[in-house]
Amino acid sequence: MGPVALTPEILANRIDDLMVQARADLAELVSYPSIHDDPTRAADSRTSADWVAQAFAALGFDTEVIVTVDGSPAIVGHRAGPAGSKTVALYSHHDVQPAGDESLWDSPPFELVDRDGRWYGRGSADCKGNLVAHLTALRAIGDELACNVRIIIEGSEEAGGEGLDDLVRTRPERFDADLILIGDTGNLAVGIPTLTTSLRGVVNVKVSVTALTNGIHSGGAGGPAPDAMAALIAGLASLRNSQGDTTIDGLQADQKWTGFDFTTEQFRETVGAVDGAEILGSGTPADMAWARPAVTVIGMDAPSTAECAAAIMPTAAAMLNLRVPPGTDPHAAYDLLVTHLRKHIPWGVTVEFEPDAFGAPFSADTSGPAYQQLIAAMSSAYSESSAYSDLPVQFAGQGGSIPLCTVLAETIPHAEIALLGVEEPLSAIHAPNESVDPGEIRRTALTEAILLSTFR
Repeated sequence: MGPVALTPEILANRIDDLMVQARADLAELVSYPSIHDDPTRAADSRTSADWVAQAFAALGFDTEVIVTVDGSPAIVGHRAGPAGSKTVALYSHHDVQPAGDESLWDSPPFELVDRDGRWYGRGSADCKGNLVAHLTALRAIGDELACNVRIIIEGSEEAGGEGLDDLVRTRPERFDADLILIGDTGNLAVGIPTLTTSLRGVVNVKVSVTALTNGIHSGGAGGPAPDAMAALIAGLASLRNSQGDTTIDGLQADQKWTGFDFTTEQFRETVGAVDGAEILGSGTPADMAWARPAVTVIGMDAPSTAECAAAIMPTAAAMLNLRVPPGTDPHAAYDLLVTHLRKHIPWGVTVEFEPDAFGAPFSADTSGPAYQQLIAAMSSAYSESSAYSDLPVQFAGQGGSIPLCTVLAETIPHAEIALLGVEEPLSAIHAPNESVDPGEIRRTALTEAILLSTFR
């Protein structure tokens, strides 16, 4: 006798009954400050990994915690479905961003707190909420899987994911699947069914300028003395024009987005722009955020205003984050950025570059049979449980990067790769007071449960 065909209504009722456990799972996971880049949190990362491995083992998975080449603990596992069935892999990550300045949080960052209908805590959305959605979906299905299922739970995604990238390349058999669900994105807004189909790649580079052998009094030498900070600022200013378009010499920056598009006012509200602040660029917000390159200064070495002196800076440095859309090679973009800044940083100062990270962009092929089954499952899951029940599944981009997607596409070329999850603009991922709407966990879990109980 084959697996019992579960109806979406039965699965929805089961997931409703499981939401108390989902919250308990998330509270346990949030309590572990699993920050890979912080060596003082190594024990928390391992405890988090062991909890995840045990949770999936309790659901019939043969799980393994593997310490990867970057020292992070990843969890992989497999549970067999009916003989001859296809395979779905479920990805998430259990590492989180640092809390930052905890005084900016309204509640302790590593304690899950209910407030205004949302659950607050670091990792509640990114990405432990997605992990809990996977667990909840599998619990709802019980013994009635229609397919084989793999789990891929990363331990250093927020630090670049070098460890899992290497593991995929060296042990590809642990990741082989017909469909890989990347649970690390989310919806355009709470309740809007969304699949992310495009990810920008990333280039991080530190640029350093040296103009003098030592600092010098600005009163005595200000004017003729070469100023490292001013030279760096002039070069950085050349990276954007007055509209806000990225203007790196030779880098294409006029691409168009063809999926869902924000209005300017919708985008203004999404990002929390203050009154009077302009939304930038010559394209639409979706063009600018998903289809075009964008360069951001994410850090500068400079005296603070509280500690500065009346001196000309002999050296200055900035960390740049360049996002590049599908179709643009990150290494080629880096070369263009270096050439541009060497040309535009003035006055003959010494300019040096230190590349810090590269990540390739990704574009999903949405035409395959697995993608169509996923769209049908998501449509069914949202049809009764969302204020947008009549809205078809939307295709959206994401300005951020998940380099693993490209590694998986290269290593397992026959796999269809799709991105979904519990995050949405109100989640404030990477920021103080990160939160998740429990309804997003419910709807994501129901989408996956419908898919995993019907995937053939």
